[in-house]
Amino acid sequence: MTVPDSSAFGPAGSVGPPGPADPAGSSAGSPVGSPAVPATPSARGAGPVGAGGPVRLDGPWTHRDVAANGARFHIAEMGEGPLVLLLHGFPQFWWTWRHQLPALAEAGFRAVAMDLRGVGGSDRTPRGYDPANLALDVTGVIRSLGEPDAALVGHDLGGYLAWTAAVMRPKLVRRLVVSSMPHPRRWRSSMLSDFAQSRAGSYIWGFQRPWLPERQLVADDAALVGRLVQDWAGPRTPDFPDEDALDVYRRAMRIPSTAHCSIEPYRWMVRSMARPDGVQFNRRMKRPVRVPTLHLHGSLDPAVRTRSSAGSGEYVEAPYRWRLFDGVGHFPHEEDPIAFSTELINWLKDPEPDR
Repeated sequence: MTVPDSSAFGPAGSVGPPGPADPAGSSAGSPVGSPAVPATPSARGAGPVGAGGPVRLDGPWTHRDVAANGARFHIAEMGEGPLVLLLHGFPQFWWTWRHQLPALAEAGFRAVAMDLRGVGGSDRTPRGYDPANLALDVTGVIRSLGEPDAALVGHDLGGYLAWTAAVMRPKLVRRLVVSSMPHPRRWRSSMLSDFAQSRAGSYIWGFQRPWLPERQLVADDAALVGRLVQDWAGPRTPDFPDEDALDVYRRAMRIPSTAHCSIEPYRWMVRSMARPDGVQFNRRMKRPVRVPTLHLHGSLDPAVRTRSSAGSGEYVEAPYRWRLFDGVGHFPHEEDPIAFSTELINWLKDPEPDR
């Protein structure tokens, strides 16, 4: 196993104890508004940042909480029709899908973006951050919404969980869409055997240290979150990320306990590799995905290399479509939202998606 220097996940300025608790959040993840922060226009017309606190941002969607798998999850939803459940990645929360929510609703879908366990407005529990349990969160939300199944759309960590849910609970997953994340078995082999991918994912190795990564994420008003989003975005879309979008993500990470909970899934992925639970999970993921799958990736993604994701189709025994966005980085749904939404909606409406 080739492990690069974990200092690649470098400090954001001086590293010390986290700053004062952000008045906009609580350790339980309750989205409490912050009157001390003036409202400023947020990215691309999503409404003022301070209007609904750092989590319940204003827009054409509605916010509510649902119970699933022993926890409470915040969702933003819009539209009516077949359910499309959107799963965010790191270091973001539901708001990353602000462009797709109205596009899907207009196309005749019930679009729901959830905050994963420990992030945004969802509960921050002391445990439960392994992918199997997080996938049960996702399928539990589908049931709590009263739907028989859903099309899962996952980006980054959300994509990892979407792959997992499609294997663990195939009857609840109607279709699968994954962006910027290979199949879990492909991810594991790439991180262990491909030095270029291992180096690109050096932040994950850095997460294995105790306490320090959490402090780095929130230091200097979560400046590192802004740098990660900027560094992982492609050069072709100068409009993303703008300062307002970065401010939204930085504020959300500063809610107490969010940094720790955001890191825990990555700690499990690495530390479990030689443990019985990790070995069992890796074996379980040998089961093929048997639902139509759309795999999306940015050609200039610096965090997850294209060749790491390519080849994930070998784990799919159903129609599988690979789509590469030229000149786009790690966030195709934000860097080129029109192209991403068009590809997504056309595929979801296709009655017979082929290979």
